[in-house]
Amino acid sequence: MAIHLYKTSTPGSRNGAVDNQVKSNLRNNLIYGQHRCGKGRNARGIITARHRGGGHKRLYRKIDFRRNEKDIDGRIVTIEYDPNRNAYICLIHYRDGEKYHHLHPESHMLWKKIVQFGKGF
Repeated sequence: MAIHLYKTSTPGSRNGAVDNQVKSNLRNNLIYGQHRCGKGRNARGIITARHRGGGHKRLYRKIDFRRNEKDIDGRIVTIEYDPNRNAYICLIHYRDGEKYHHLHPESHMLWKKIVQFGKGF
């Protein structure tokens, strides 16, 4: 369990340390980067709509709209904001080990047990 100490090169990097045992994101298949090249440019990359650009970098969250997990119970593990949809989504862990994001209904709370039937929850 080694801790890597950084050599100071700028004032912002002082007192920095990283533990190499930190696990990566376990939901890498549900969250990925999205190439956003819009910002008012056309196909050649020339600005056509002025005063548009910048913005915060956003990760795309893959949402399961098909809901193929029928008659298997699951629990809502996290409720998070999705900036791409301007809505809240919830991560559901199903009993068979699958993990999916769904749009979050307002009536459902954290750690609530849900069962999906033929038409919906």
